[in-house]
Amino acid sequence: VVPGVPVPVEAGDGAMCTPLLTQDEQVDVLERLDFVLRNISELRKEVEELRNSLQHLAAEIVGEVRSHLEETQKVTRRRRFPFPRERSDSTGSSSIYFTASSGAANTDDGESEGGYTTANAESDYDRESERESEEGEDEVSCETVRTARRDSLDLVNEDETHLILDSSLEEGLGQLLQQADRLHNGDEQEKREGFQLLLNNKLAYADQKDFLWRLARAHSDMCETTEDTDEKRLYASDGKEELEVALQKWDQSAECHQWYAILCGQLSEHESIQKRIQTGYVFKEHIDKAIELKPEDPKSYYLLGRWCYQVSHLGWLEKKTASALFEAPPTATVQDALQNFLRVEELSPGYSKAGRIYIAKCYRDLGNNSAADLWMNLASELPVNTKEDAESERELEEMRSV
Repeated sequence: VVPGVPVPVEAGDGAMCTPLLTQDEQVDVLERLDFVLRNISELRKEVEELRNSLQHLAAEIVGEVRSHLEETQKVTRRRRFPFPRERSDSTGSSSIYFTASSGAANTDDGESEGGYTTANAESDYDRESERESEEGEDEVSCETVRTARRDSLDLVNEDETHLILDSSLEEGLGQLLQQADRLHNGDEQEKREGFQLLLNNKLAYADQKDFLWRLARAHSDMCETTEDTDEKRLYASDGKEELEVALQKWDQSAECHQWYAILCGQLSEHESIQKRIQTGYVFKEHIDKAIELKPEDPKSYYLLGRWCYQVSHLGWLEKKTASALFEAPPTATVQDALQNFLRVEELSPGYSKAGRIYIAKCYRDLGNNSAADLWMNLASELPVNTKEDAESERELEEMRSV
């Protein structure tokens, strides 16, 4: 009951007191309060239902993460010991770990997702080691799931969560990167498999530097393999965006700078002369940075040699455009290009067929025909491994016919 409150009706000593609310108004207020209480009770029920739903959703997410981890671990187990122990230190070709299936009958179950089979049967020692590893990895997987569940319900510190997950996924990441490198060095179909493999694992390893630059490299591979112009532009653009994010965190990564330059160059192939010239400055900046951070990488010197050679052969229109746009247009000579290509051979003799053909072209441009002939002969000794090698092979045939 709402108590009556004296309210002066008239001024003076004769003031009268009357209740603040009438009886009907008091009943109306009580009904409204009862309505509010009922709504609060219903709201509490809805909140409880929502909380239960979120917990159920968290449990489903944990289950999916566990399934993904277990599947990744199964793949790595199948590929852990593809050769006997005594050959594990081999540094041969890209087919060290796998060989293409030829359709013959195969008695083991070592087939991978990409249609490859292990080159040799596993030894008893390998299988025993694998069983022991499986037991250990199962324990890691269970611990990871328990940690993820605890994080989703109890909201533990985010930094601690990252440390735990990084530790548990480190071994899987190493196996994944090895497989990605092998597929990158393969044919077009293997490059596509490598691209899809990295995309499938992006959720788990997107915060890892070595994963991100390989993902960008896979975008570059797809840009090379596809024939559709729009797809080329899309792959190059997406890969460039991946590295823009990576470089914000890992500016001291030579690989990030190197592949950023490559993707910028691939993207500029489909743009105007003005844009290509602007991109040339960006390309040179990042290649110089990559060489500064990793001065023994022949690939960076090869790319710089290509840049110098192209700049030294700019056409009249491109030179005029560069002069109009920039106070200091890009400059480089054939001699600059030659020095970089020779540096590649110094660091890694026979690095590429295309590299030796460029050396021959530089010597011919400089008027040293005997040296050009020597390097053409040296280039003919190397196999065609890339699309660029194939294009250079045609140039080599043209040079011989002149």
